Amino acid sequence: MVTKNKKIAILIPCFNEEVAIAKVVADFKKYVPEAKVYVYDNNSTDKTTEKARQAGAIVRSETLQGKGNVVRRMFADIDADVYVMSDGDETYDIKRTPDLIAKLIDENLDMVVGARKEVDLAAYRVGHRTGNIVLTKLVQKFFKHDLVDMLSGFRVFSRRFVKSFPAQSAGFEIETELTVHALSSRIPMAEVETDYFARPLGSESKLATYKDGARILLMIINLIKDERPMLFFNVFAAIFFVFSLWFGIPVIEDFWVTHQVLRFPSAFLAMGLMILSVISMLVGLVLDSVAKSRKEVRRMAYLNYPTVGEK
Repeated sequence: MVTKNKKIAILIPCFNEEVAIAKVVADFKKYVPEAKVYVYDNNSTDKTTEKARQAGAIVRSETLQGKGNVVRRMFADIDADVYVMSDGDETYDIKRTPDLIAKLIDENLDMVVGARKEVDLAAYRVGHRTGNIVLTKLVQKFFKHDLVDMLSGFRVFSRRFVKSFPAQSAGFEIETELTVHALSSRIPMAEVETDYFARPLGSESKLATYKDGARILLMIINLIKDERPMLFFNVFAAIFFVFSLWFGIPVIEDFWVTHQVLRFPSAFLAMGLMILSVISMLVGLVLDSVAKSRKEVRRMAYLNYPTVGEK
């Protein structure tokens, strides 16, 4: 068995999932019996912790609200060779967990994503589905990847990934950060298509389509700034340059004909915009060097840990 002598931890962040959590814990114990199941409660007001404990999970808590805060705490607290992360809402195909773990170990990867395939039209709200597609395409464009489900919460990680991941997110944007970290650091990863089910009756999604979508979009923009600053600031440099020419060319044309500056406000505005353009390019150059240094530091932290396939 590929998991022989491997310490496996199941990590389940939870907030008000009393309806589904017992079934989720039981399924993980059934399909990955050698693993320890950890449920991290995030200030639930229902019987989530009681149900999880009765089902046999190790229950802990994180008081800072937000999935990203919970994931950061789980990654810091738990020591294992293989980590499986899943939501506690009974929507993921838990019986595929051994397949994801086997792929991680056999191919010596650091992250395997369970790409969601709907088997029930109620599984995805229309806004969630559309937002996932749009945001995934955006990250595909800027970080050059072919993943189809960037926002899946069903993932398997190696220890070297978990312990070198510089988590910053507070909420549902954590999946975006996980994906971009792997892409930017060129960490080996893969996707496995898995079924995605509707929530059980009485269970409600905690994801706010527009609010959390906006937070994920902002996270993508910040990650582009941090990971590809040359591109980010050159966009602003180009915008400032174009508007500088827009306001400055008429001033130059007037001066060519009359030998006088007839539009002082336009001249000052054009000059200011050109200065901003140059400054943006210089900032991009400086931060590009900083970004490369940060990547080198992350790489060294990553290499401090053995590969998941090591005996």
